[in-house]
Amino acid sequence: MTSAIISNPHTVQLPQPSSVIIPAVQRLILDGSNSVRQQLMKLLQSLPVVDVASHVDQLLLHTRAAMTHLAVEIRMFGLELLDWLLAIAGDEVVSCAGGWMKMLKCFLSLLGWQNEAHSKWSTTKSYGKADSKIQIKQMNVLAAFLRMGLDRAQNSASVASSSSHFPLWQIEHHILSERSNAYAHLNLFGETRDEDAQMYEDREDRQRVFHDRAEISINTGVEQATKGGGELGRAAAQVRKVVKEGMADFYREDVVR
Repeated sequence: MTSAIISNPHTVQLPQPSSVIIPAVQRLILDGSNSVRQQLMKLLQSLPVVDVASHVDQLLLHTRAAMTHLAVEIRMFGLELLDWLLAIAGDEVVSCAGGWMKMLKCFLSLLGWQNEAHSKWSTTKSYGKADSKIQIKQMNVLAAFLRMGLDRAQNSASVASSSSHFPLWQIEHHILSERSNAYAHLNLFGETRDEDAQMYEDREDRQRVFHDRAEISINTGVEQATKGGGELGRAAAQVRKVVKEGMADFYREDVVR
């Protein structure tokens, strides 16, 4: 199927619709064979980006399972897949239902950066070469994930584009949405959802929940990892830089008062 798609790049019609292909193959993210996983990656990369973006929420379910798998090779593949999804559909990754908070909690669990209730934060681990390699990869992908969710440049780009339509300003906020079920995040008629599974489509909402649920843990974990120096310390320093820049303009009225 991958060969058929790649050999006919100008063909509008796929052998099967992406809505059929992706749900059928996404379970192969957890396949024990490296060759199968690599072929899956090639297939996903050959599909139209817009189709992959529309299935990000389902792909993330299997990606998180891969990132926490017992096999190191599958954990590394899960990180590579997430890194690729951030590159092609980063906005969908951080704004889909569960995409922001569940992924943050997954990273905190993987890195051991968790605040324990009523006790001091403690993860003074010593990592071997294999463990250190995957932790460096985890920190690098975490930095990319946080950059996509917290970077103010995402907002400034839309503001800049709106200025070209003078005297109309910020018209993108007033036109009809191209998304289906554009107000799903309001959950007007659904059951009450937990905070982890909500959609955080606005940067300000992501900043708020990050500040409340993850910022202290990540800053403490980064501080510990930086002390080790080397490549591990440089990866931790990159995470710290992204968090500092992404939260520099964070403002909470209740904190000020």
